Amino acid sequence: MVLMMQGFKGFNSSEVNLNDGCDCGSVMALQFTDGDFQGAWTELDAPQLEGGWELFVETMGVKIYRLYDQETGLYEYKVFGVLTTCTPELCADVYMDLKYRKHWDTYVKELYEKDFDGHTAIYWEVKYPFPLSNRDSVFPNGSNPQYVYVRERRDLDVDGRKIWVILARSSLETACAEKSGVLRVKDYKQSVALESDGGGGTRVFMNYFDNPGGMIPTWLVNWAAKSGVPGFLTDMQKACGNYSSYCQKK
Repeated sequence: MVLMMQGFKGFNSSEVNLNDGCDCGSVMALQFTDGDFQGAWTELDAPQLEGGWELFVETMGVKIYRLYDQETGLYEYKVFGVLTTCTPELCADVYMDLKYRKHWDTYVKELYEKDFDGHTAIYWEVKYPFPLSNRDSVFPNGSNPQYVYVRERRDLDVDGRKIWVILARSSLETACAEKSGVLRVKDYKQSVALESDGGGGTRVFMNYFDNPGGMIPTWLVNWAAKSGVPGFLTDMQKACGNYSSYCQKK
């Protein structure tokens, strides 16, 4: 993913935008390289789909590709689509706003940014997905999955193009004690690249993989990819439309 750097200018590489609300982001040690960011935004121009990637589903203007991971038996996903009703900067602001996310994302049980012994990270406990009840959970002892991760946002100027990139990965080094009855997801990564579609909308690229452990049935994996991702993008558009009034009420 680390590529030759060219045409890169106009970003502040010392700041990590982790705004938990409408305020400015906090500063922490960098967790990602310039190459990591370029590897994400270049997918907007030239999707990297060699090496076993296959088109999994196309729906609502969204194409979802997947790559089988031999080691885990799970799939990594790449998503390409357009959000027609919101700008990329607004999408990035909404995506980064943890407090606001708790208002519109129904899968959030707990979500906050915290300093864990000098290491800033995000704690996220996810509610059971729609098809599952507590009794049917595929996770041990009916537990919810829990994520502890770091992320970084950069607002880039690439030869005059404005591109917003957000990277995230699980943070095993974070001193966050595991809660009883909650399953820690220790292998997680996500990248998001956003750019104007030339009108009032946003071109979106997303790369995603996580391994929550346990035996995950194929039907649940397929449901999450086919319904969960397009549903998330739809919810994002609605959240973007309501963000201004949310910020005014704070």
